[in-house]
Amino acid sequence: MDLETYLKKTAAEVNDLLRDLYGDPATELSKAANHLLFAGGKRLRPALFKLAADSVRPGSSSTLMSEGLSLEVTHNFTLIHDDIMDKDEYRRGQKTVHTIWGEPAAILAGDVLYARAFSLICKADAPDAPKVKATAMLAHTCEEICEGQQQDMSFEKREDVSREEYLGMVKKKTGILYGAAAVIGALLAGGEEKEIEALYQYGCNIGIAFQIQDDLIDLLAPSSRSGKDQASDIREGKQTLIAIQARNQGIDLKPYRRSLSSDEIAGLISLLTSKGVIGAVQKEADDMIDAAIKGLCILSESEEKRMLSDLAWYFVRREY
Repeated sequence: MDLETYLKKTAAEVNDLLRDLYGDPATELSKAANHLLFAGGKRLRPALFKLAADSVRPGSSSTLMSEGLSLEVTHNFTLIHDDIMDKDEYRRGQKTVHTIWGEPAAILAGDVLYARAFSLICKADAPDAPKVKATAMLAHTCEEICEGQQQDMSFEKREDVSREEYLGMVKKKTGILYGAAAVIGALLAGGEEKEIEALYQYGCNIGIAFQIQDDLIDLLAPSSRSGKDQASDIREGKQTLIAIQARNQGIDLKPYRRSLSSDEIAGLISLLTSKGVIGAVQKEADDMIDAAIKGLCILSESEEKRMLSDLAWYFVRREY
């Protein structure tokens, strides 16, 4: 099976499971919690969970996919809270939760998803020891995500954020949830310690690359394709790798911290491309993918291992 077919099949499976579990909301708060959860998405984290589980014990994901939803639910919890903090009005082409239900209800909706994630893991058909480890991993991951988000916001007040600081922040904010997806899948499937460690490093690396690519998409992809406000990171003064590389090339992005026309965005993209900024940022992402794939050598050869490699490259080749 090719990766595209696998991802579509897994996304359909995840969507069906989500509808079975949460498709009949009884309260307005449940509707708010479900809003982004049912608004689409590629379901990449459950797909990674499934591949990791099957790479250490073939076929194990068939009894664990409900637990794999915990990663998607956690992801959506962070999105609701991020949208509040970033004051974003649209996500996945739809109005954000706080713009419909208000900020207090949106905060609570995120909290509901946070609680659901732990409940899903606790119901896993697996021995108690790996379930405890998986639960602890998710708890640690959620704490790190919050730390990463706080760092990301604090960076907006600085003009001297280094490449190393940025990569450390991105590992916490984005990378570690992919690392957790791989680890939790492998743990519940009965993976060995060396396999779990390799998959964790793989997940974190492709997660960092994913965020770098996301920063590129924020700048390069029109809103009609991405479902987000184009160049919002530039306008908000976020210290992404693009901004750091631009500063290193002597490009001042402060004049772009305002509402920008499509022509102005196109001009900025042209400038950053000609100065090598876009190419340098893309290389950082590619290097992360190379490191991730090399780490998979510990795994036995399998169709799932091949697709883990394909998935890694997909993370930095997607356009939205």
